[in-house]
Formats: sequence, structure tokens, C-alpha cells
Amino acid sequence: MIDTLIFDFGDVFINLDKQGAMQNALNLFKLDTFEEDMTNTNILYEVGKISTEEFIAFYSSKFPHLTKQQLIDAWNFILRDFPKYRLEFLQQLAKEQRYKLILLSNTNDMHIDFIKSNVSFYEDFKSCFDQFYLSQEIHLRKPNRDIFDYVLDNNNLKPEQCFFVDDTKDNTDTAKSLGIKVWNIDETCEDVTNLFNLNSTYF
Repeated sequence: MIDTLIFDFGDVFINLDKQGAMQNALNLFKLDTFEEDMTNTNILYEVGKISTEEFIAFYSSKFPHLTKQQLIDAWNFILRDFPKYRLEFLQQLAKEQRYKLILLSNTNDMHIDFIKSNVSFYEDFKSCFDQFYLSQEIHLRKPNRDIFDYVLDNNNLKPEQCFFVDDTKDNTDTAKSLGIKVWNIDETCEDVTNLFNLNSTYF
């Protein structure tokens, strides 16, 4: 029996424009693809091993023709709207108290700061969860197994009693390998509010 729901954040609750953000950044940087040092720096930032200041300093040194604000805007370009009906769905889940609710998100301080400033109900959203795990705060990231072990161990959870929702297949594949039930949500045609209808075999 499922007793714990673990949710990703991006493209599960808040909409993202991953392709648009990638193309916007490549156009800005005048590159055809992200270079290895950029990808490595992004990962370091995502697990909180470098600060926002260090992150921006890296990109400023690599692209000195760009202003700090241009870099910040490019980084946050991916973040789109957060439909309030998804918050209401989550609030109903929290009110019913049938499941332990956990957020597990690969993110970073700049994105969270932007969301705090632009999503008026962010604190209401956060308060729905029993645990709220952000990669930069726990220094772990999906799809690595250690982040799932961390969540399971810290909450004394049995994998087979957990259900994990994420838009990235690598992430759900790792969770599934541990015995966690998963939904690799297709954000182009599925919505988290249809969780129970689309996964009725588990509930």
C-alpha cells in the first residue's frame, strides 16, 4: 500500500521551458552546445558546492561581454507559470493526510529566489509538504541513487510503499530500480492533478 508521495517540482508543479531556455542561452553565448566546464559548473551549483556569486563569476569570466543581469535572466528563463489549481490539488492532499508528502527537486538558489519573488503562494506550497528537499541544500542530486537512499533513510520509508512523480526518465528509472513505484509524467499531455486517475493500479 502506498503511504508516501514524492514529487519533483519542475514540470510537475511549476511549468518549465527547457528547450527555450537552452536555445536562449546558446544564442546568448554564441555557442552550438554547452561546453564541459559549463555543464560541470551547473552541476556544482545545483548541489550547493559553489555559491551564486561564484556561479555568476564563472560565467562573467567566460562571457565578459554579458552583464550580470543578462546572465541571471538567461539562467531563470526556464521558469514559467505555476498554475494555482495544482497548488489546490496539493493542499487537498495535505488536508486529507492520507499520504506523507515529500518534495525532491534538483534546483538552485537563483531559481528558488526567483520563484519566491514571482510565485505569491510559494510558502503555501512549501507548507503542504512533510519534507522539502532541494538539491542545493542536501548536496545531492537526481538521478544518483544516493539522493533516493537519503530520502528513504531519513524518513524511515519502505521503497515499495512510495510513489515518485518526475518528468525525467533517468530519475524515475533510478527510483524504480530501488523498488519505488514511479510515474514518469509527460508534461506535454499529462498533469499531476490526474495522479490517481492515470495511476489507478497503484491506489
